[in-house]
Formats: sequence, structure tokens, C-alpha cells
Amino acid sequence: MQVEVKWQGELQFEATTESGNKLVLSGDKTQGTTPMEAVLAAAASCSSVDVVSILQKARQNVSGVEVKVSAVRADAVPAVFTDIHLHFVVTGIEVNPKQVERAVDLSAEKYCSVSIMLGHAAKVTHSYEVKSA
Repeated sequence: MQVEVKWQGELQFEATTESGNKLVLSGDKTQGTTPMEAVLAAAASCSSVDVVSILQKARQNVSGVEVKVSAVRADAVPAVFTDIHLHFVVTGIEVNPKQVERAVDLSAEKYCSVSIMLGHAAKVTHSYEVKSA
């Protein structure tokens, strides 16, 4: 896997992925996503892919999945993440909460390489709620 990052001026950078997709990153929050925000977004999207896929295979009638991520960073430099919490909100018709719990657990423990990798450096926790569509 390869990614190329090019400086765009000031503190803005453009990342181009191996698949040709682009992402604007910034050292400040005014010109793009910060690298640390991108890490959290990567964890949430990676986990979401797993959760949606697992729930679809379990024939759950899911119409929406949202992940709210909160994180705490160390006070000293480098300000690494020390705690990361992913809260899944799954919306659908008659979605079985046990299936959601299973999907979230499988993602956290077996499938989501981003969250599992982060778990080697920070405490990563998960929770979920199910809402009727």
C-alpha cells in the first residue's frame, strides 16, 4: 500500500492514495482535516464497513449507521491518543440488538485493522445503540 502526500502551501497537504482518491489534510483546522482527525475518521469508517457488512449478512434491515468518536490525547508532546471511544448508532426496522453487539465486537476484536492497530497504543472502547427507523 502506498500514499503520496504533497505540500500545497502554508500547512495544507494533499494525500493521493494508491487507488487515486484524494484527501486534504492540514496542520491547522482551517484548511482541511488534521492528521489526528483523519486517524479517528479512519477508525470509524473501518469499523463501520465491518458492522454494516456483518449486519447485512445477518439479514438485519439496517437503514443507517453512524459512529460518534471521542478521544483523549496525552498532555505532553507527542500528544498521542490515550483513549478512543467509538459509539455506534444503528438505525433500522426490527434490528436485533444482539446482532449489533456481535457486529461491533467482531469488528473491534477481529476485523478492523485500524482500531486494532490503535489498540496497541491507546485504550479503545466501543458502545452502541439501536434506533427504529
